[in-house]
Amino acid sequence: MARRKKIYEGKAKILYEGPEPGTIVQYFKDDATAFNAEKKDVIEGKGVLNNRLSEFFMTGLNNIGVPTHFLKRLNMREQLVRSCEIVPLEIIVRNFAAGSMSKRLGLEEGMALPRPIVEYCYKDDKLGDPLVTEEHIAAFGWASQQDMDDILSLSLRVNDYLSGLMYGVGIKLVDFKIEVGRVYDGDFQRLIVADEISPDSMRLWDIETGQKLDKDVFRRDLGSLTDAYTEVARRLGVMPKQATHMAKPKLIN
Repeated sequence: MARRKKIYEGKAKILYEGPEPGTIVQYFKDDATAFNAEKKDVIEGKGVLNNRLSEFFMTGLNNIGVPTHFLKRLNMREQLVRSCEIVPLEIIVRNFAAGSMSKRLGLEEGMALPRPIVEYCYKDDKLGDPLVTEEHIAAFGWASQQDMDDILSLSLRVNDYLSGLMYGVGIKLVDFKIEVGRVYDGDFQRLIVADEISPDSMRLWDIETGQKLDKDVFRRDLGSLTDAYTEVARRLGVMPKQATHMAKPKLIN
């Protein structure tokens, strides 16, 4: 079997050349990082869970007409995605105050925001992904005004979908991060949701108890990260309802 060509390795995923032009194989690692990789560990089963959960969310978005790079899952750790030109921004949608927003603005964690607030960070690990404004984005040419309008619309549609989905299983969507890519059909460009959507890139709290079911479990040493992600997968039907939390989760194919 021919060795695949690695394109890129990040903190949580490895990208390989896909089997056909314009495709990429995205491999989910078990690595967990926080505070710009100052804290790190390997958590068995995390990559499997994130692969399956990202497949679930991306498929749901595709089904309601929100375009994503997701094509199909290949196995328990890999998925086939469409190659795209990544806009160098992280788009954060916040429904409740938490994390850096609480610290920056002195807001009580968990406070409901007057409306969903969309923030932008420049993608650069060496700089710590700094917060930027639309003025920065326009001045440095990272995205056009039309791109920004489309990114805002896309982000709010994703928020509507994820918020409703999570509320239906007793989970509060506090905030989440997405990345967006450009694809070209001839001379026509459009923007699609890229990277991943998983508990790694969200804050998820149990509506009744406030229990954290996201990467804050790892950031704050609140227990087993695998148990938290497994609970999200179980509630969404990605795992059997009767499943117990296990280090090596058995997921529905």
